[in-house]
Amino acid sequence: MRSGLFNYSEDDAFFKALTSDPERPFTPEELLDYSFKHPIQFQPGEKFDYSNTNLILLGLVIEKAGGLPLGEFIQQNVLEPAGLSRTLFPTGAEFPSPHAHGYTDQTATGEIEDATDWNPSWGWAAGAMISDLPDLRSWAKTVATGTLLTPETQAERLKTGPTAIPGTGYGLGIFNVQGWIGHNGSLPGYECLVIHLPEPGATLVVLLNTDILHGETEPSTLFGRAITEIVTPDHVFNLPVPESSSATPSG
Repeated sequence: MRSGLFNYSEDDAFFKALTSDPERPFTPEELLDYSFKHPIQFQPGEKFDYSNTNLILLGLVIEKAGGLPLGEFIQQNVLEPAGLSRTLFPTGAEFPSPHAHGYTDQTATGEIEDATDWNPSWGWAAGAMISDLPDLRSWAKTVATGTLLTPETQAERLKTGPTAIPGTGYGLGIFNVQGWIGHNGSLPGYECLVIHLPEPGATLVVLLNTDILHGETEPSTLFGRAITEIVTPDHVFNLPVPESSSATPSG
């Protein structure tokens, strides 16, 4: 997250396109267009700034190198080996039942709306996936311990650089927040927090059917902080949203 590329999901025209027709599909190329019309924000490597644009580009690289559509590649190389039978990368707006309705204020008017049927394609490789609590509980440990990776690759993944948030580092698509390893995620109407603390082997998964900020903080972070203050007081999870950032899809 040190490329300097503008985050397409913070582009005003993108927000207007999404909120004026939230059930429309987006292609990866369309998403990149919203980013590439902006200048580079800083020189690569100069600092940390979360940008979903990086993940869209990574998804296209995976398709090129893997020779498969991203959803098929994830299914064959991640979901099946990890035993995640209730997790999917949607090809449209499909949403397995039963599911909770999600509510958001990321709307054209700022009023709260039901976002359950919004098309998640705008997140694509940056977080357009669907899962449930049992699968995410398993996935949290898989990510933190590197079950699907070689030890060398996992070691590289866990090498974190500094961020603007005290006590927080970011590696290869992964946060380390006071020892908790994992990621949060957000799409309009929904949020999740999926983290693992290697010692003492604790896992925390939070699933919410709203992404509405409380003050300047995402609700998943508030839950994570409140829970870890009690169960792991020496490792309190806190991931406030940087001033320049909007809610980010899960990676």
